[in-house]
This record gives sequence, structure tokens and C-alpha cells, in this order.
Amino acid sequence: MLSNVLVANRGEIAVRVIRACKELGITTTAVYSELDRDALHVRLADQAYALGGQTAAESYLNTERMLEIIAESGADGVHPGYGFFSENADFARAITEMGVAFIGPPPSAIEVMGDKISAREAAEKVGVFGVPGTTELITEPAQVLAFGADKGWPVAIKAAYGGGGRGMKVVAGPDEVEAAIESAQREALAYFGRDEIYMERYLSNPRHVEVQIIADTHGNCLSLGTRDCSAQRRHQKLIEEAPAPGIDPKILDAMSQAAIDVAVGCDYTNAGTVEFLYEDGEFFYLEMNTRLQVEHPVSELVTGIDLVEQQIRVASGEELSFSQDDIEIRGHAIEIRINAEDPAEGAFLPSPGPITRLDSPDGFGTRFDTGYNAGDEISQFYDNLVGKLCVWGHDRHTAIRRALRALDELVIEGVATTIPADIAILEAPEFQANTHSTNWVENGLDLTGVKYTGAPAAASDEEPLVEKQVPVEVNGRRYDVKMWVPETVGVAAAPARKKRSASASSSGGGGGNGVIEAPMQGTIVGVKVAVGDAVTAGDDLVVLEAMKMENAITADIDGTVAEVAVAEGDSVGAGDLLVKIDAS
Repeated sequence: MLSNVLVANRGEIAVRVIRACKELGITTTAVYSELDRDALHVRLADQAYALGGQTAAESYLNTERMLEIIAESGADGVHPGYGFFSENADFARAITEMGVAFIGPPPSAIEVMGDKISAREAAEKVGVFGVPGTTELITEPAQVLAFGADKGWPVAIKAAYGGGGRGMKVVAGPDEVEAAIESAQREALAYFGRDEIYMERYLSNPRHVEVQIIADTHGNCLSLGTRDCSAQRRHQKLIEEAPAPGIDPKILDAMSQAAIDVAVGCDYTNAGTVEFLYEDGEFFYLEMNTRLQVEHPVSELVTGIDLVEQQIRVASGEELSFSQDDIEIRGHAIEIRINAEDPAEGAFLPSPGPITRLDSPDGFGTRFDTGYNAGDEISQFYDNLVGKLCVWGHDRHTAIRRALRALDELVIEGVATTIPADIAILEAPEFQANTHSTNWVENGLDLTGVKYTGAPAAASDEEPLVEKQVPVEVNGRRYDVKMWVPETVGVAAAPARKKRSASASSSGGGGGNGVIEAPMQGTIVGVKVAVGDAVTAGDDLVVLEAMKMENAITADIDGTVAEVAVAEGDSVGAGDLLVKIDAS
């Protein structure tokens, strides 16, 4: 068994892994950015090391510093969580070469399945086929135009080295191709560090169904059942459930076998997920995620198997202690992702800022996984997942009722959250009747009036902390230590950037007066207009990235652009002026 596991991640998943390690008697090592120095995962770990930096690129994606810490900490295992380095074959290979166990699949499997094109080819070799698509990277718009003309519209442009809906754009017709390519490449580069993209036919009303697998190094590969992840917005999951309801058990068995075939075909070990699209009695291979999924708790709740524990045991060289015949699916489980977003009647606007209150629900069959406590802050630089509310019931109807009860108990203040939208989804007749698809939240669910109604967090009266070299004395020996202390402490301060407080906003315009302000903190990644341009209400003006999501900020009136106050690369805060429009 491993003795010291470094968790190369942050937030909810870092907390989840640290707790599993503690239950196994394993020492835990955390890493943290400057913004996360007091985060929950840091407080729970046995030891913690500073990565430096604030953005993901400066900290959690800093390969050189991460490898240094692994060596310094004495870790004999590294758990990457999800996101960041979890599907980075070079990182996994570097760790393995250090003699440290990577708690995930071998680098070769990550490479095959991380490239969505080679993944399609690998699946096809074992007789598992996806929706019609290409195995060539998109290098010019003409490729998409030709594919759409041949296979039909809409077309999905997707990140070749990504997943989770990041870097995916649906193109309805020829006029949208160029803008979609640019946006998909920007998002893919920002989130995965690579901007290669490919395309496939986009199914109109599919269900998103996935199979959880676990494989050891002794030749055993098992299915832990299915999950339905069809309640999505922007191709990112909001609510997941296990098992996938309303599908013929024979089809689910065939899907599970296909997932095992795909995993065995690429010599996969550890936990992984094979995803499919299901429509009209047929299923199509979508992709394989070579990591632990955000929604893994619902599989745990219906099987009674701790997936993180099994990941660690497999990475330690142990054989699985159970067989396929031992796995029994009991009852129904639902997971609700609580994101720091204002539903904003369907706009889903990111809402970074401090959490001033967090009361988690409790009760039979209720679990809340989070990486935050009251007083912690949701940063614009990272994912906006606050926590995951997971419930179990003896059937789907009971699970839905339990989820609604638990959501009623869950209180989060200071930032807007998706809770109002989650309630609307669970209460909707389409969801309860299981007739929804991956497009339903955006195209079929009525979110009129569904928005955040609380007040934004007030600016803190606490004095900001800055980085300083502070002399300390330990057992008679003097050390100069870098510390974060109040600004007025009388020692020489190193240059530091003060944190800027953010307020939540539920609307992204100027209220119909042509004064277009930023609805949230973020970075300008695209400017679509110039002074003198004629615009119509609804036209895109700028593209604002926050929490790794792109948000198009649009004109609220017809008129002429009088001022453009930002440029690409600018950081803005909620309420900052973006564009002024003179009414026509």
C-alpha cells in the first residue's frame, strides 16, 4: 500500500482524495496556489507545499514546480483528481520515471484516449463505433463546410485533447463555422493547453450515458454500471444519476460490455469512464475519460464501492477484491453540481466571490462533497464547482424527492449558485418522466424568472494581506520566512497584488441604455466591434472568459458603437465599462 500520496489538485476533489487516504492510513500532501493558501484541502492535509502563482497556469499546471514538490515531499504516489494534470500523459510518465506511482492509467492509455481521434480509431478496432465524424484535425473552415454539406447540420466541433464539454461548439450552419472554430480553439488552449480540434455529426436529441469501469494490473476489468448525464448546459453536466433510467437492460448490458472492450483494447488500468450517446434504441461511442469523473459518487452510492480507495489499491499493485458477479446495483442515486453561477433565466453567468454562508444538508441517503467552507472564496481563475449534492433512494422517484428536500436545506450566500435551476430541472415533468435529452435544458426547459435573488457579498472590512519576508526565531535560530500578513505590519514588503472583491450580477448589459458593463470578473478574450460600427440588440460585442467559460456580451439596443473600453487580454471586474452604444 502507498504511504504518502500527493494530491495534485484543489477544491472538492482534493478534499475527497485526502479523506480517502486518511481512512487508509496514508499520509497526505497538498499543494496550493497563492489564492488557495488557506483552502480546505490545505487545512485537511498532513502537509502542504506552495506552488506559487494565482492562475492555473502559474500554479496547478506548473509542471516543473509540481515535480519538485513531489520529490521534496517524499510522496510515493500522486493522485491527479480531475482536470489539470489528470489526463496529461507527459506528467504521468515523468512521475513514473521518478519511481512514484501515478494513481491513474498508464501514460500509453492516456495518450490513446486523450487524443479523441486516436480514441475513435481504438474503439473501432474492438468493434465499438461512434457517431459519423472525422479522424483528421480541423485546420481550415473549408473542412467543416464540406463535412456539414455531406453529413448535414448541426456539426459538433470538439477539442481533440479535452473533455467535459470544454472547447466544444455546436455549429448550426455555414455562417457560424469561423467563429466556432476560433472559440473552440481558445477554450481548448485555455483549459487543456492544446488547441487541436476535430468534428463529428451532432445528434439532435440524444441521451448522454456513461459506464464506470475499474481495471487492475492483474487482468481484471469490470463495469460498475451506468450513469445518465443528460441534464446539461453548454455541453457541461448539471445533474447526473445512476443507473441510467428508462433504457432496456439488454442495451445497458451491451453498453457495459462495449466499455470493457474499449478499456481492455487500450490496456487500461485504474478507474475510467466510457461515454456514449443514446438515441432511438442505438448507442454510439463518444469518448473515454482516463480519470475519475466528477460524478463518480452516484456510482459509489448504488454499488457501495469506494472508487478512490480502489484507485489507490490498484495503483499500489493490489488485485481487485471483487468480481463482476459481486457487483450489485441497488436503488437510484442523483448528483447535483452546485456551481457558482447565476442561472439568469438560462444565461448561466459565472459568479466568483467570497462564500459568506454555507449550510450543508444532512439526513438519510444524503451526501455533500465540497472544497469550501464559509469564508472561503470562489476565484475567477479556477473551476466554479462549489460542491456536489448526492442523494440515494430505493427508486428514482424517492431520489428526486430527497434531492429536492436536500436542496431546500442547502444554503449558500455571497455568490450566486445554480440551485434555482437545479430545482427547476428536478421539478420539471420532462425530467421526472425521463423524456429529456442533452439539449433540453437550453432548448426545452422554461427558466423564465429562474435567477439568483440574493445580495452579493459585501466588501470585506478586513485589511488585505500582502507577501512579506518576516524574521522568526525557532529554538534560538533565526529564519527569514515568507508570510502573508496585514499590510500595516512594519517589515519590508515584497511586491504583491491585492485581491479584488467581486460581486455577483444576474444580467449582462446596461439595462437597455447602451452602457454595457461586465456582469462578472473575467478576462476579455475577444472584441467583436470597433467605434463607429452599427449594431443591433443581441449582437455580440465582446467575449468574456470567466472560470474557464466563454460568455458573449451582447448589445442591449440598436445603435452605433461610441466607445470600446477594453481590449483582448484585459482583466475586468463586475460593473466595469465594456462598450457604449449611441441609440439609433
